[in-house]
Amino acid sequence: MLKVGVLGAGHLGKIHLRLLQQSNKYDLLGFYDPFKENAQKVAKEFGYQLFNSVEELIDAVDVVDIVTPTLSHFDCAKQAIEKGKHIFIEKPITNTLQEAEAIRTLASQNHIRGQVGHVERFNPAFMAVKNKIDNPMFIETHRLAEFNPRGTDVPVVLDLMIHDIDIVLSTVNSKVAEVNASGISVVSKTPDIANARIEFENGCVANLTASRISMKNMRKSRFFQQDAYISVDFLEKKSEIVRMKEVPKHPDEFAMILQNAEGVKKQIYFDNPKIVPNNAILDELESFADAIIKDTTPIVSLTQGAEALKVAQMVIDSFKN
Repeated sequence: MLKVGVLGAGHLGKIHLRLLQQSNKYDLLGFYDPFKENAQKVAKEFGYQLFNSVEELIDAVDVVDIVTPTLSHFDCAKQAIEKGKHIFIEKPITNTLQEAEAIRTLASQNHIRGQVGHVERFNPAFMAVKNKIDNPMFIETHRLAEFNPRGTDVPVVLDLMIHDIDIVLSTVNSKVAEVNASGISVVSKTPDIANARIEFENGCVANLTASRISMKNMRKSRFFQQDAYISVDFLEKKSEIVRMKEVPKHPDEFAMILQNAEGVKKQIYFDNPKIVPNNAILDELESFADAIIKDTTPIVSLTQGAEALKVAQMVIDSFKN
């Protein structure tokens, strides 16, 4: 088992602590949180060992789980890597692109494994169809959330949209060619609503919308490709695949058949993939343990985390144009 410690005991940090304690791939040694009152409360309530400093925790473990505010990601990760510890780091990877590149380079030089917490990659609805998404040419995503003061210190792009940016980048096998976006601040000092159009070199277009001041929650993505439409509901954990195939010689009398202007007929087929329930956060943490033990590339590498941040920054920069 890998010895692990958690930096940060806020809302998400407490979830990580609970799941790591349940895991049979990790030996949870404890946590550190600079806010003493909260740290002592968590230690007393759940019985986790409370370390006296970041340095003390890093020295004691094999893996450092960084669940701190984004502004501190770089310093925490740098300290861990320099002491030869593997890092799991929540999204976004760091606060700036320069920091992300520095962490990626440092980890490579020190032969350290690192994974970024883009948890939607492990959502069962996405996992059920990800191998069916083949060369999509148009993608549409909506990630809407009711207002929550937590996370409003950063633009909605880094808070919410970055999840979908990572999903899009993982499904489009092409480089980003151009980004156009708009963002509006309503409640916060940073944009609360954003829309981005990302164009890729292969012609694919992704249209992403994110809002943290909506009346209801929604997390849906739609992928359009040759003869197929794939929808993923990340919130309800449902997926659907709609395919168009050549009409057989003797179609069923209830078959749904479409005919275009040229007279070409296609039959519509509906497929609801089997969704295997899981705990996505536990799965991402344990997949990282597997990557360390087997010496393989993590499912969401530091490079991929840096690329998602790069595109997110392109979206934010586009607001100013």
